[in-house]
Formats: sequence, structure tokens, C-alpha cells
Amino acid sequence: MELKGIAASAGLGIGTVVIIEEPSLEYSSHAVEDAAAEAERLKAAIASYIEYTNAQADAVRESVGAKEAEILTGHVVMINDPYMQGEMVKLVDGGSCAEDALVQICDMFANMFEATGDELTMQRATDVRDVKTGVLAELLGQRPVDMGSLPAGSVVVTHDLTPSMTAGIRPGTVVGFVTETGGLTSHSAILARAMEIPAVLSVPNACGQLAVGMQVIVDGGTGSVAVLPSAEELETARAEQERLLAERAELAQFVGVSTVAASGERFELFANIGKPDDATQAMERDAEGIGLFRTEFLFMDAMSMPTEDEQFEAYKKVALICKGKPVIVRTLDVGGDKEIGYMGFEREDNPFMGYRAIRYCLSNEDMYRAQLRAILRASAFGEVRIMVPFVTCVDEITVVKALVKRYMQELDAEGVAYDANIQVGVMVETPAAALVADLLAQEADFFSIGTNDLTGYTMCADRGNDKVRYLYSTYNPAVLRSIRRIIECGNAAGIQVGMCGEAAADSLLVPLWIAFGLGEYSVSGTSVLATRKSISLWSKEDACALAEKAMQLKTATEVYDLLRESAR
Repeated sequence: MELKGIAASAGLGIGTVVIIEEPSLEYSSHAVEDAAAEAERLKAAIASYIEYTNAQADAVRESVGAKEAEILTGHVVMINDPYMQGEMVKLVDGGSCAEDALVQICDMFANMFEATGDELTMQRATDVRDVKTGVLAELLGQRPVDMGSLPAGSVVVTHDLTPSMTAGIRPGTVVGFVTETGGLTSHSAILARAMEIPAVLSVPNACGQLAVGMQVIVDGGTGSVAVLPSAEELETARAEQERLLAERAELAQFVGVSTVAASGERFELFANIGKPDDATQAMERDAEGIGLFRTEFLFMDAMSMPTEDEQFEAYKKVALICKGKPVIVRTLDVGGDKEIGYMGFEREDNPFMGYRAIRYCLSNEDMYRAQLRAILRASAFGEVRIMVPFVTCVDEITVVKALVKRYMQELDAEGVAYDANIQVGVMVETPAAALVADLLAQEADFFSIGTNDLTGYTMCADRGNDKVRYLYSTYNPAVLRSIRRIIECGNAAGIQVGMCGEAAADSLLVPLWIAFGLGEYSVSGTSVLATRKSISLWSKEDACALAEKAMQLKTATEVYDLLRESAR
């Protein structure tokens, strides 16, 4: 039998099933006579939860890493929010028990985040529910499951893998995770990847289909779980484990070296990040800079609009971590599938073609002023650049440049330092921007190609829609021609052209990017060394010869088959 789910953390884990069940948090709702005493009980439970969670964060920081500990400290920040606690106390004052007040307010926030339909924003709903579960456990005298006593070779099967669960895991004991919920950006996936443990998430009824003691093979690369594998399947899996270990060891030779093609051409290899602390991991993984800092996470992780000073501290932190290496900060990219409750977006029939990204920013100048000033101030601490998302016409980049100039004058008057030569570039991710790339290149200081949206908008295909997903392919000749044109226009104008979409790390496409003249690649931190290796395998001459063949083909399937046959 084979179970299928989401491939969330690559690798193969061979072990025996251990089913982890959360303690029951059922309670009886009741009216409260002494509201003051009940409010104190709620506050005591919150204080106990905060103390316990901070201790868990320390354990995660020690065993997994600072970035993963941030998930837990983020829960502390959330429950410490005065508004959230105030709303709970109001309900208690009105006669609700502490449990009801906690559940009602947490569910209100979770439902608000979940209603956006955006996976990243929906993760905030998961955070709120994690907090609710933790405080409710304190109110009921329960504590999360401790996995510190698991035997070696355990495959943890659970409804959801929470940060508090992982705090006690001893190195070498857990060889795989299988959950009934979670996606690629969920905490389950983030934690599994950080611990380098294979994980398959969102397996329907995993706890019911698997039994304690069953032997399984967890394939985190394909999203499959082989149940009670045969001797032949086990032998194949162990051989694959050895191959993966050898491949990982081989990548070690690419640490601390330049990103160079076989024929000597030098490239810049950056990393994409979403939060300031991600920059530390990117540098540890040998990235040569930050090619995409997704600033929307600063806004999603707040209950209200981040101030200029709060943003400045975040951008400054990344600049200092990178120690002079380039940091490309993308200005706020919201709307479409990324709505934030306090920003008051109105419902649109087609939000992906509506009020989003630069369109929203230019209509909300106070918010944009705070962000641009914060980035300018941070530029005094490193090589910080500004990138404008979702550009469709030249007017948008010229307006942004004029705003930057105006805010520079404000900072001059205030005596605040900044980089007077800061670069302002364009994220090229729309067909319109691709068609006027020659004109944009006259105004922009650099290009960064966002292949995810560029592919979707070019092919008019939503990769989340099963019925049209087959059309969503960067291998499609229409997408490749668009990318080639963007790079040619940027190079002709003498500006840097980079790529920050997922295709930048696709080893099959790397020779095409070399042939087209791409100068900078920005990938996930975990893909830095593999991408450096892919680039090193190709000479410019060989890449151009392959590209010439590929660009004569008519379908995405033909292009893919050619690149796969030519893979190195």
C-alpha cells in the first residue's frame, strides 16, 4: 500500500510508525459569577503559556536553529498583543468563562486570516490556533506531547506537527514525519526541512490508515509513504539513501567558491528570504547576497501597519547580517492572493488583475512613504537596493523613483544618512513588462525576473487549478521567449538582470539561462550549493548550442524532454 501527500521535505526515511496524539482539550462551557477572578485565571494561564513557550523556543533554538525558534517566539508576541487579550477580558467581564473567551477571540482572528485564501496568510491562522491550543492546555492543566523519549528509527505520524512537539526530539531518533495537515509553507514543512528530516504532509486520515509498529518508507521528495514495503523496495530505498548522502557530500566542495560556468563566466548567486533572520541562514548556506527580501511578511506578522522605525530595524538587520553583500528589498507586494486584514481590501472579482502590489502602494502614499524611507535609512548600513513588483508600465517606475528622490530630500533635511546611489529596479513578472522591457531598462537600475507570476500570467493559467495546471510551465516556448527578451533588453541597456522565481534553481533550465545571458540567480537558501554546481557543469558554448535547439521546439513537453536528455 502507498499513501500520497505533499512532498514537504526531501529525503528518504525508513523506520517504524509512532502515532502521536494530542491530549484532549474538551471542556464544559459555563457562566462565570466572579469575572475578576476568572480574568485572573485567564491571565495566569497566558503567563504560564508564555513561560513554557519561551523555554520551548530556547530548546528549538539549540536543537534546530534560530529561524525555527522564531515560530514559537512569534506565538508569544501574538498572545501578548494588548488588543487580543483585551477582547478576551471583555468577554470574561460579560460573563464568559476563560476557555470560551480564548476560543472565541482566537477563532475570530483565525477565520479572518483563513478567509484570504492565500497559503502564506492562512499560515497565520495556524499560528493563532496553535496559541489557542497552548493556552487552552494551560487552562485545563494539560501539556503538549514530549517526543524526547522516542526510539531511534521512529516515523512520527500525527495530525499536525507543532513547534512545541519538535523541541524535545533527540538527534537521530526521528527519520520521517507524516501528517494529516500542512502545506509547503506550513510550520510542519519549515521545521522538517530545518531538521533535514523527510516529510510527507496532508496525507488523508494518516493516523487511521497507519498503525504503531508498521514499517514504512517516507519519501519526502515525491510525497509518498510506502506501507509495509517488500524486501526489494527496502533495498532500493537504502541504495537511494546512499546516493542522496553522496550527493550532499559532493556539494560541500562548492562552499566558499565563486559561482562560475565551466568556461569561466562569473555569476552572482543570491538567496530569497521572507524574514530578517532568514538572512543568517542564507549566509550560512553561502549565498552571495539577498536577491529577494519579501517584505510582506513583516506586514502579515503584525496586527497593525508596521511603523517606519519597525521596518527600518528589520531592513537594517538584514543589511548588517549580509556585511556589505547586496540586499534587494522588494517593496510591499499585497493583493491578489495576499490580503492583510487591517489593510481593508475590498472584494474583487479578479484580484490577480486588480488592486495589488505597486498599484496599492502608489494609492497609499503614507504607507509607501514609511516603507521607502525605512529602506533608504537601512541603505546606510549595507548595499541595499529597492525592487518594485508587478510593474506593467514605465510610469510606475518613474513615479517610484520620484518618490525616492523626494524622501531623500526629507532625510537630508533631517540629517539622516542613506546611500545616495541606491538602485531602484523592476521585478519583471507581467507580460506587459516583458513587452516594454527595452523601455523599462532605460529607467530601471536592474531587472529581476519573477518566473512564478510571469509563467502564470503569460499562460493565463493558475498553478493551483488542477484543470489548467498542465499549462503552467516555464518550459513553454512562450515563457522562454519572454524571458530571453527580458534578458536581452536588460543586457543591451547595460543593467544587471537576475531571476528570483523558482525556475532560477531548476537545474534543467540553467543552461538556457546561461545562454540567454542571465547574470544573477536568486534561489532558496537550501538550493544555493546545488545551483552553483549546476552552473559549473556548463560552458557558454555548450549552453548556447542546447538553447538553440530548445528554442526551435514547439511545445513545453518537447523542451522538457530535450533538457532532461541533456542534463548533467
